[in-house]
Amino acid sequence: MSTPPRVARGRFAPSPTGPLHFGSLVAAVASYADARHGGGEWRLRIDDVDVARARGDAADDIVATLARHGFHWDGNIVRQTQRIQRYDAAFAALRARDHVFACRCSRAALAQAPLGAAGERIYPGTCRDAEIAVGVADAGIAWRLRVDDAVIEFTDRVQGRQRQALATDVGDFVVRRSDGLYAYQLAIVVDDADDGITDIVRGADLLASTPRQIWLQRLLGLPQPFYLHVPVAINPRGDKLSKQTGARAVDADSLASLIAAWQFLDQPLPSVAPASPSQFWEHAIRAWTPSRIPPVNMLPCPPHWL
Repeated sequence: MSTPPRVARGRFAPSPTGPLHFGSLVAAVASYADARHGGGEWRLRIDDVDVARARGDAADDIVATLARHGFHWDGNIVRQTQRIQRYDAAFAALRARDHVFACRCSRAALAQAPLGAAGERIYPGTCRDAEIAVGVADAGIAWRLRVDDAVIEFTDRVQGRQRQALATDVGDFVVRRSDGLYAYQLAIVVDDADDGITDIVRGADLLASTPRQIWLQRLLGLPQPFYLHVPVAINPRGDKLSKQTGARAVDADSLASLIAAWQFLDQPLPSVAPASPSQFWEHAIRAWTPSRIPPVNMLPCPPHWL
């Protein structure tokens, strides 16, 4: 008896720090085509847990832009700011098992730490065994996850086999910031598990943080999704397209934007040019071929979209 094909549930989770730009559109196109290709679901989540960086009108603008480009999501749009209690519960579970510790290290002190393979500062363990008597809500205290001697290995569907020794490549990492906000790593792990996400398709700039998320999944007893990291679009200076690097919003010409993102991913073009976003998606969902995606971390953005 043959095994039925696996049905994926994907998601797109933009941060509302500005309008949707070409780099974000590439990730959205990839995740949508990947989920829909096998008849799966696709969810939309607004990753606004970092309220200091969120822009008031950005979330609505992103949602409207996605709709204009023909994206159709399943279920209600989820916002991280509505899920703080879930993060509280996960953090409490980690703390009860002594997986986290309080840290008073300043940014200035950590700036002297050595750089790891991914270009991040490796936490030197300064507060790991310190006796810091604090409450969970104390201002100025960050909480770090103990990485012990964990070595995380996984296979990315595009980038291949990955391996990271957390202690020597990252060190104990923050799951609750000194300003009281939960870190990205903890929030998305809880979100994806609660929403039953099976396949995470996103930019390769997040590849190096994936082992941290897998470590959290293991400690919290959560399932590990499949991962696919697509190349990140960069400007002529080599900077990732973002609000901080001046990336502009995608054009009003939705069809042209979709085709440009599709070509960036090196996906097969239709024999007859589509006349609308809906025609584009008919082809894209059918023709999606992850094996064609360039297995690199970055690619230049097409000049017209800078």
